[in-house]
Amino acid sequence: MEFDVPLFSRGFVRRRAISLATSLSVMATSFALAQDPKHGSEARRVTDADEQQFLFEIDLAMSNMNRSMLMTPTGDIDRDFVNVMVPHHQGAVDMARAEIKYGRNDELRQLARRMVSQQEDEISSLRHALRPPPV
Repeated sequence: MEFDVPLFSRGFVRRRAISLATSLSVMATSFALAQDPKHGSEARRVTDADEQQFLFEIDLAMSNMNRSMLMTPTGDIDRDFVNVMVPHHQGAVDMARAEIKYGRNDELRQLARRMVSQQEDEISSLRHALRPPPV
Protein backbone atom coordinates (compact mmCIF):
# COMPACT_ATOMS: atom_id res chain seq x y z
CA MET A 1 0.00 0.00 0.00
CA GLU A 2 1.42 3.39 -1.03
CA PHE A 3 0.81 6.63 0.84
CA ASP A 4 1.12 10.15 -0.51
CA VAL A 5 2.93 11.99 2.26
CA PRO A 6 3.55 15.66 1.58
CA LEU A 7 7.19 16.72 1.76
CA PHE A 8 6.28 19.71 3.94
CA SER A 9 3.29 20.30 6.15
CA ARG A 10 0.88 23.16 5.46
CA GLY A 11 2.04 24.90 8.61
CA PHE A 12 5.68 24.65 7.54
CA VAL A 13 4.91 26.08 4.09
CA ARG A 14 2.77 28.83 5.65
CA ARG A 15 5.57 29.83 8.04
CA ARG A 16 8.07 29.90 5.17
CA ALA A 17 5.71 32.04 3.07
CA ILE A 18 5.27 34.48 5.97
CA SER A 19 9.04 34.62 6.47
CA LEU A 20 9.59 35.31 2.78
CA ALA A 21 6.88 37.98 2.71
CA THR A 22 8.41 39.67 5.76
CA SER A 23 11.86 39.65 4.17
CA LEU A 24 10.52 41.10 0.95
CA SER A 25 8.72 43.80 2.89
CA VAL A 26 11.92 44.75 4.73
CA MET A 27 13.86 44.85 1.46
CA ALA A 28 11.20 46.98 -0.23
CA THR A 29 11.18 49.42 2.69
CA SER A 30 14.97 49.64 2.67
CA PHE A 31 14.96 50.31 -1.05
CA ALA A 32 12.22 52.95 -0.74
CA LEU A 33 14.08 54.74 2.05
CA ALA A 34 17.28 54.68 0.01
CA GLN A 35 15.45 56.37 -2.88
CA ASP A 36 14.24 59.29 -0.72
CA PRO A 37 17.04 61.90 -0.75
CA LYS A 38 15.43 63.89 2.11
CA HIS A 39 15.30 60.93 4.51
CA GLY A 40 17.93 60.64 7.24
CA SER A 41 20.43 63.28 6.12
CA GLU A 42 23.62 62.82 8.14
CA ALA A 43 26.54 65.20 8.64
CA ARG A 44 28.62 63.09 6.25
CA ARG A 45 27.04 62.35 2.90
CA VAL A 46 26.83 58.75 1.75
CA THR A 47 27.92 58.32 -1.83
CA ASP A 48 25.59 56.59 -4.24
CA ALA A 49 28.20 53.85 -4.66
CA ASP A 50 28.34 53.27 -0.88
CA GLU A 51 24.54 53.17 -0.66
CA GLN A 52 24.27 50.72 -3.56
CA GLN A 53 26.98 48.47 -2.11
CA PHE A 54 25.34 48.60 1.33
CA LEU A 55 21.95 47.65 -0.14
CA PHE A 56 23.57 44.85 -2.14
CA GLU A 57 25.28 43.43 0.97
CA ILE A 58 22.08 43.65 3.04
CA ASP A 59 20.07 41.98 0.27
CA LEU A 60 22.70 39.25 -0.09
CA ALA A 61 22.75 38.67 3.69
CA MET A 62 18.95 38.34 3.84
CA SER A 63 18.82 36.10 0.76
CA ASN A 64 21.54 33.82 2.14
CA MET A 65 19.83 33.73 5.53
CA ASN A 66 16.40 32.87 4.09
CA ARG A 67 17.81 30.22 1.73
CA SER A 68 19.84 28.62 4.54
CA MET A 69 16.85 28.56 6.88
CA LEU A 70 14.84 26.42 4.45
CA MET A 71 16.05 23.11 5.76
CA THR A 72 14.62 19.65 5.46
CA PRO A 73 13.32 18.50 8.83
CA THR A 74 15.61 15.87 10.36
CA GLY A 75 13.13 14.41 12.82
CA ASP A 76 15.22 15.87 15.67
CA ILE A 77 13.55 19.05 16.94
CA ASP A 78 16.69 20.29 18.65
CA ARG A 79 18.84 19.81 15.54
CA ASP A 80 16.15 21.46 13.39
CA PHE A 81 16.10 24.42 15.79
CA VAL A 82 19.88 24.84 15.49
CA ASN A 83 19.71 24.38 11.71
CA VAL A 84 17.28 27.30 11.48
CA MET A 85 18.78 29.57 14.14
CA VAL A 86 22.42 29.47 13.03
CA PRO A 87 21.68 31.02 9.61
CA HIS A 88 19.31 33.49 11.30
CA HIS A 89 22.11 34.70 13.59
CA GLN A 90 24.64 34.63 10.73
CA GLY A 91 22.32 36.89 8.73
CA ALA A 92 22.33 39.36 11.63
CA VAL A 93 26.15 39.22 11.69
CA ASP A 94 26.37 39.89 7.96
CA MET A 95 23.92 42.80 8.14
CA ALA A 96 25.72 44.31 11.14
CA ARG A 97 29.03 44.08 9.27
CA ALA A 98 27.49 46.05 6.40
CA GLU A 99 26.49 48.78 8.90
CA ILE A 100 30.03 48.80 10.34
CA LYS A 101 31.49 49.12 6.86
CA TYR A 102 29.14 51.73 5.37
CA GLY A 103 27.29 53.34 8.28
CA ARG A 104 27.98 56.92 9.33
CA ASN A 105 26.36 56.97 12.78
CA ASP A 106 29.05 56.08 15.33
CA GLU A 107 26.49 54.91 17.89
CA LEU A 108 24.88 52.51 15.40
CA ARG A 109 28.26 51.26 14.22
CA GLN A 110 29.25 50.53 17.84
CA LEU A 111 25.94 48.74 18.39
CA ALA A 112 26.58 46.72 15.23
CA ARG A 113 30.01 45.69 16.58
CA ARG A 114 28.38 44.45 19.78
CA MET A 115 25.75 42.62 17.72
CA VAL A 116 28.46 40.80 15.75
CA SER A 117 30.13 39.64 18.96
CA GLN A 118 26.86 38.60 20.61
CA GLN A 119 25.51 36.80 17.54
CA GLU A 120 28.78 34.92 17.02
CA ASP A 121 28.62 33.82 20.67
CA GLU A 122 25.02 32.63 20.11
CA ILE A 123 26.06 30.65 17.01
CA SER A 124 28.85 29.01 18.98
CA SER A 125 26.48 28.18 21.85
CA LEU A 126 23.90 26.69 19.48
CA ARG A 127 26.46 24.46 17.81
CA HIS A 128 28.01 23.45 21.13
CA ALA A 129 24.63 22.45 22.58
CA LEU A 130 24.24 19.76 19.91
CA ARG A 131 27.52 18.05 20.72
CA PRO A 132 27.17 14.84 22.68
CA PRO A 133 28.27 15.12 26.31
CA PRO A 134 31.81 13.89 27.02
CA VAL A 135 32.05 10.28 28.11
